[in-house]
Amino acid sequence: MIRINSIFNKKNVKLISDHLNKRYFSSTTTTAPTGTVSGECTLEKLTGENEGISVISFNRGHVKNAIGKNLLKELRQHLHTLRFDSTTRVTIIRSVVDGVFCSGADLKERATFTPVEVSQFVYDIRSSFTEIETLPMPVIAAVEGVALGGGTEMILACDFRIASKSVKLGLPETGLAIIPGAGGTQRLPRLIGLARAKELIYTGAVLDSQRALDIGLIEYQTDVGKAFERSLELAKQIIPKGPIAIRMAKQAIDKGINVDIQSGMIIEQACYAQVIPTKDRVEGLTAFKEKRKPLYKGE
Repeated sequence: MIRINSIFNKKNVKLISDHLNKRYFSSTTTTAPTGTVSGECTLEKLTGENEGISVISFNRGHVKNAIGKNLLKELRQHLHTLRFDSTTRVTIIRSVVDGVFCSGADLKERATFTPVEVSQFVYDIRSSFTEIETLPMPVIAAVEGVALGGGTEMILACDFRIASKSVKLGLPETGLAIIPGAGGTQRLPRLIGLARAKELIYTGAVLDSQRALDIGLIEYQTDVGKAFERSLELAKQIIPKGPIAIRMAKQAIDKGINVDIQSGMIIEQACYAQVIPTKDRVEGLTAFKEKRKPLYKGE
C-alpha cells in the first residue's frame, strides 16, 4: 500500500482495494522521506469516479490498531497534509485490519511511560482528534469491528459515523480507573445527550450497532464488510457540491452549535460572506439558468 506523508518523490501507481475487491485507486501519489513511514497509518487519494476522496487507513493489526506513538505520528502527518490539500473534498477514515477499527490507546506501550509522558501522549491524542474534527472537509468514519476507548473517541470527532453490524463501541475507561481523555466526555454528550452519555461513561457499556444507531451514536448501519462502500456512496453525494460552500457550512454548523442562536446567526452571516465573491457561486447560478450540472473548482 502506498503511503503519503509529504510532497516528495512523485510516482504513478495503481492501487487495488483488497477490502472490497474493487478498483478504487489509480493516482499520482507521493512518498514520505526515508525513515518516516512504517505502514501503520496510510493516506491514499482516490481517482476516477471517486476523485476528490482521500482515505486514511489503519494497519497495525498485531495490536488491533491500538494507538501508539508511531501510529499517532503518522496520523498527524496525514492530517496536516489534508488540511492544506485543496483537491480533497471528503476524507474517509477506516481500518484494513479484519474485525477491528481501533482498540484505543496502546496500554502496553503506555505502561512504559512516566507520568509526564502519559500526560503528553494523551494531550497529543486529544489534539489529533481535534485536528480530525476541524479538517476543512467532511470526514466519514467507516467502522468495522471493535472501536473502543480511543477508537470511539476518534469516530466522535468525525462528521459522520457509518458502522457495520460487527461493531462494538464504547468508552470503558472508568473500568481502568481513568476517564475518556481524548474528547469523549465533551463530544459524546453533544452527540447523544447528557444523560445517555453519562450512562455510557459511568458504566463503561459496550454497544452493538443497533443500539448505537438507536441512540444516535452512528448515522448508518450496514452489513458486515460494507461500511467503507457505504461511506464512498455518501462521499460521492457531497463531492459535486461547491467545495467552498461545504467548508463554510461545516464551520457555521460546528462553531454555531456551541453558542446561543443569535451568536450562531452572526457566525452564519460571516461564513455566508465568504461564498459571495467566489467563482463557484457564479457558476452555480449560470448552470441553473442553462439547465446543466455545475462544475465547481473550489474558486
